[in-house]
Amino acid sequence: MFTDRRDAGEQLATLLEERGVDADIVLAVPRGGLPVGRVVADRLDAPLDIVVAKKMGAPQNPELAIGAVGADGSAWVNDGIVENLSVSEEYVERERERQAEAAREKAETYRGGRPTPDLSGRRVLVVDDGIATGATIIACLRQVRNDDAAHVTLAAPVGSPTSVERLRAEADEVVCVDTPPGFGAVGEFYRRFDQVSDEQARSYLDE
Repeated sequence: MFTDRRDAGEQLATLLEERGVDADIVLAVPRGGLPVGRVVADRLDAPLDIVVAKKMGAPQNPELAIGAVGADGSAWVNDGIVENLSVSEEYVERERERQAEAAREKAETYRGGRPTPDLSGRRVLVVDDGIATGATIIACLRQVRNDDAAHVTLAAPVGSPTSVERLRAEADEVVCVDTPPGFGAVGEFYRRFDQVSDEQARSYLDE
């Protein structure tokens, strides 16, 4: 159980140090990943930036994820759900383009005119406040891969054991403080899990 995202970041940073994980840059997943990522970046003495992905929603049910897409268009599609719902290829492509544009706009807003970091040949640490289904995380990791990162580590305070195991195929290394068998939702493992506003989230990048 974590007190809040700062405490989670401290515990995660300690585990990363114990495992000898080093990073040239830390990329947090907004919004909840930024307070965690800020702590981790400071402890590892690495710059902090963001990696953004958006969920692709099902037809007539946008809350149901059929996949996710990164700001660069890197996508992961849940083929099982797409097949079960008989979602057309045309719909998937339209939704991919729409959400990729939304992710790009979000990234630009957060960076406030700062350039997108060059990840080529760098050791990249992707941080979020927790891993539930892992859909958006997969899109984030594929985006980092496509930017030619030399080594990609995914780190989170807590995660679903099933999702964490699946993500090992997407990253070179996955570090998680806790993977409880009774995982339900990320917020269950925080005493305080307030929503992080865009303004608050951006402030962590400015520190």
